Amino acid sequence: QVQLVESGGGLVQAGGSLRLSCAASGSIFSKNVMGWYRQGSGNQRELVAVITGGGTTNYADSVKGRFTISRDNAKNTVFLQMNSLKPEDTRVYYCNIVVGSNVYWGQGTQVTVSS
Repeated sequence: QVQLVESGGGLVQAGGSLRLSCAASGSIFSKNVMGWYRQGSGNQRELVAVITGGGTTNYADSVKGRFTISRDNAKNTVFLQMNSLKPEDTRVYYCNIVVGSNVYWGQGTQVTVSS
């Protein structure tokens, strides 16, 4: 069984920064793809950024140049550094990990950006 625990969300003013963390435990390996998604009320969950075990990254156009995804394989942890935050970044942020044919999700952490 795989568990993901997110932390680091909160309230920040526009232009500010937050760093999200997601620690994975269970039957996982450092090669697993991990990612961050976000979801607003009534909206579909959308990709924010993903990172492979080798460190290859991919970002949504809306966050390129502002957000950075990284990982610490030794600690099975993925991070999302969010800079220059905008009110439209207000969402619940979820991390996930792909293990074989299964995708596991964290419980989500709220990010609120005030104008």
